[in-house]
Amino acid sequence: MDGDAVDDHGGRAPAEGGERQNAGGRHSPEFAANSTDTLLLVATLITALSYQLGTNIPGGYWQDDGPGHAAGDPIMRDKHRRRYWLFMAASWAGFGSSMLLTVGLLTGVPPRSRLVLWAFVVAYSSLVLAFVTSQPRTSLAMDLIIWVAVMAVLAVATRYRRLDRIRCWLCNQ
Repeated sequence: MDGDAVDDHGGRAPAEGGERQNAGGRHSPEFAANSTDTLLLVATLITALSYQLGTNIPGGYWQDDGPGHAAGDPIMRDKHRRRYWLFMAASWAGFGSSMLLTVGLLTGVPPRSRLVLWAFVVAYSSLVLAFVTSQPRTSLAMDLIIWVAVMAVLAVATRYRRLDRIRCWLCNQ
């Protein structure tokens, strides 16, 4: 490690290209290799997105009073009640877990801790669920199947396939 700076995870600090490398000079794809700054940025983005989703409900708001609704009520709540509550639960879970992630990282919780990992997983998956349920033309069961499938593909891809080898893996197929 000829004069290279070592970060707090036992690897070399990002090179000029910004790619984190472990002591052997190879890219480190593990979640724990992420720095606190990177995780804080992602947590802040998820917080902002989930806040935006919670305040700007898909479908908008009723503009006037009418039978069964008042001006300012979410249209989605009145027309697709189960979808609305699943959407709002996902939005709230994403907002709360990303805030937990942000506060944890700001107060010195190590990026490798289970608290950080699970807060990130809940925040990210909640954001995916909120997006999927915001589409009103599909059945709610199909939305949940799509969400489970997306999360399964992401889990498998991040667990078993290194991102720096995907290009080679796709070329060999």
